[in-house]
Amino acid sequence: MSSLAACRPVVSVYSIDADTVKVSSQVVLPTVFTAPIRPDVVNFVHTNMAKNKRQAYAVSRGAGHQHSAESWGTGRAVSRIPRVQGGGTQRAGQGAFGNMCRSGRMFAPTRIWRKWHRKINVNQRRYAVASALAASALPSLVTARGHRIEKLSEIPCVLDDMVESLQKTSQAVKLLAKIGADEDIEKVKDSKKIRTGRGKSRNRRYVMRRGPLIVYASPNGLEKAFRNIPGVEVAHVERLNLLQLAPGGHLGRFVIWTKTAFEKLDTLYGTYSKKSNMKVDYTLPRHLMNNANLGRIINSDEIQSIVRPGIYHKHRRCQKKNPLKNLGVMVKLNPYTLVARRTELRAQALRKEKKAEILAAKRNKKSTVNDPKRREQSRALFAKNSAD
Repeated sequence: MSSLAACRPVVSVYSIDADTVKVSSQVVLPTVFTAPIRPDVVNFVHTNMAKNKRQAYAVSRGAGHQHSAESWGTGRAVSRIPRVQGGGTQRAGQGAFGNMCRSGRMFAPTRIWRKWHRKINVNQRRYAVASALAASALPSLVTARGHRIEKLSEIPCVLDDMVESLQKTSQAVKLLAKIGADEDIEKVKDSKKIRTGRGKSRNRRYVMRRGPLIVYASPNGLEKAFRNIPGVEVAHVERLNLLQLAPGGHLGRFVIWTKTAFEKLDTLYGTYSKKSNMKVDYTLPRHLMNNANLGRIINSDEIQSIVRPGIYHKHRRCQKKNPLKNLGVMVKLNPYTLVARRTELRAQALRKEKKAEILAAKRNKKSTVNDPKRREQSRALFAKNSAD
């Protein structure tokens, strides 16, 4: 498996002899390979750049309006859509012009003055290219994109400048097989299929995956040697295109560099302390954090030795108690409740005793209903009243 060369200060340069591949020298890893990897910026820039090769399309200005038609108006129990004039044919009286009518125009006819292309900020485009270059140096991202790089000795793959002098495709195929990139080429060949959809009849019949991208510095015939290999693309180091570095807006393109092109990246993109020599007033974007592993920073001995221990508050649930039914809770809310309650209980006891005494007195009192003396007085009073 490829080594994580992006973490190393130098990268090996491989030269190809008759049958062997050996390390001929080493070059310093350009600073652009340590730039921040921003998939959101790459995806945005790729989407807008891909729109810049679109061709305008529109329907004819008069399409759907080439009839002599007029609405019949109201009162004839038909819709008010314009109707073809004349007679003697089935077409007469049929609806016209509307988007719901046969042979009518479409809704909102397309125009050629639509905004087809998009302007993208220069700095944003450069940020996207720098991110794509940094991602191409990480074997994990290159593998995740689908490239077969198991046989490669190192990523980024840098070859000697003798590669730029290749003239024949057969020589280029042998070169790719020697460095271990033949598996990726075979993967591309096996992926060739007929396109789904209408494009198969519009000169876009076949689709296949992308293979390695060859980046060179001096055009000595290298383009002709590699251009006919399926999936292989070539690019000049001064004209790197995001559409090739991140096809589909996906980071991790397998890139093969020539030594001169690889060494020229620091001149093109500069470093964190030095501006680019070829791009006006351009400096590489910096990381927001030097170490993105926030958990490792927080849990380090240096940080943990000066922070106070964590305070854990136990959350105690408050039980709802009704003070109208719970005397203890009511006493907490109103301490006078206990005094009032005792006073009320004493008053209730006194009323109860008094009521019991009255009831006992009534029960012990002798009844006067059948008293003979009272009966005599009642009869005398009745007789007196009757005489009057």
